[in-house]
Parts: sequence; structure tokens; C-alpha cells
Amino acid sequence: MLICAACAVERDEPVPDLCPICADERQYVPEEGQQWFSLDDLGQDGRRISFKQNEPGLIAVSTEPKVGIGQTAQLVVMPQGSLLWDPVGYVDDNAVQEVLSHGPVLAIAASHPHMFGVQVEWSRRLGGVPVLVGEADRQWMGREDPSVSFWSGSKTVAEGLTLHQTGGHFPGSAVVHWEAGAGGKGVLLTGDSVFPNPDRRSVSFMRSYPNRLPLSGTVVLRIAGQLDELAFDRLYGNFNNVIATGAKAVLHASAQRHAAWVHGDFDNLT
Repeated sequence: MLICAACAVERDEPVPDLCPICADERQYVPEEGQQWFSLDDLGQDGRRISFKQNEPGLIAVSTEPKVGIGQTAQLVVMPQGSLLWDPVGYVDDNAVQEVLSHGPVLAIAASHPHMFGVQVEWSRRLGGVPVLVGEADRQWMGREDPSVSFWSGSKTVAEGLTLHQTGGHFPGSAVVHWEAGAGGKGVLLTGDSVFPNPDRRSVSFMRSYPNRLPLSGTVVLRIAGQLDELAFDRLYGNFNNVIATGAKAVLHASAQRHAAWVHGDFDNLT
């Protein structure tokens, strides 16, 4: 197994000349070309996994120095067990011990293929826990394993913890709804499906973030409509970027703004 240096997604050997995920229009192959690393390479280069509590029951998991895109995974800890969301592209024994110290892992899931990380390797080291992959994104899998199962629509991981397919960024793009988060007001973990902006007062919806490809207004309003059915007050993206409160209203207003701009309603300002 090797890991793409640019996106940190694992792939069975022999690896292709170019990582299919990075060669896609939503991502990019770095100017210096394709590189592949092993876990040993990364470990010898000083990588480690750090943990930080975002709020009771939610732990941010990141790699230092970053690997690939450098996402922050989230460990949602429930009485029944935990969900590892958007797994990072590195794992070691210390990280496994820390994750298991919070109880059994019920599943591993990613919001979309850019966030697959080394999901199968995490599963194997955690004892073969299920890896949940959106059926619509099956083609982007780089590593096969008996732990992998495919889902569509919605998938309950535990009572009060559910995956929802939104599409948009990828056809299988998904979010996690954690009902008990934010003190019972509800939390949405969104990856790139809905991206909290630096102003912390708005979110974005894109086909490609690095290459600046927007989604249509129709798709954005569809996503917002789907999520409007869920109760949540806080929203976390895949870099631990957060809309701390009022996230549902922020999402709705941002979707309306996006649709208006791409429709041309504000062309007078350009």
C-alpha cells in the first residue's frame, strides 16, 4: 500500500503513474509531479497524530506535519461507540491506542473521496471496523478490503448519529448529523459538501475548491433543502473550520446568496 503525497489517499500496489483522484478536475497533480509514500516513509519523516477536544463528545484528529490535503478528522464519541469521520492519511500505534481509549469504533466514513485518507489501514489497525463508502463514489476507491461496505441515501451509525448523502462536490458527498452535539442543539460534520468560510458567517458549495469550479444554483438549493430537515446549530468542515452557532440559518442564507450570484442577480455589482 502506498499513499499519494498530494491527497494522502491510500492505493494498492502497483500504483498508477498518476493518482486518479488528483488527476480529476476537482483536484490537481502538483507541479513537481506525482509522488507516493509508504506509512514507514511518513513515520520516519516525523509524522504524528494529535488530538484536541472540540466539545464534549467530539475530538479533532490531525497529522503534524500535515499529509496530503491535511484534513482534520473528527472522532464522534457516543455511549455505543465512536465514528471516525474523514480519516487522515497517516496512522500509527499511538493514534490507534488513543482512539480506542474512547471506546470501540463503530465505523469509519469519509465525506467524499478526497477525504478517504488511509481508511482501510485505520480499519485494519482498529480491528477490522466497517468502512462506509458512498455507493456513488465507489469508482474512486484505491484499496479493496472486506471491511468496506457501500451505502446510499442515509445510513445510521448509532442512534442519533446518521450519514446523509447530499451530492454536489461528488455524487456521493455526505454529511454526518450528530443530534447530541452542541449541547443537544445538533452538529453537522460536512467535509467539503458544505464548507465553512473564513468569515465564520457563511459557507460555500463548490465542485472544485482549489480550481474554483462552482456548483449550479439548483444543486446548491437542493442541498440546502435536504439539510433544512435536520436540527443543528453548529457546523464543522474538514479543516476544523466551524460555524459555532446559528449554522442552519447561515447555510440557508449562503445557499440563497450562491444561487443569486450564479443566476446573475448581482451582475450590477461587477
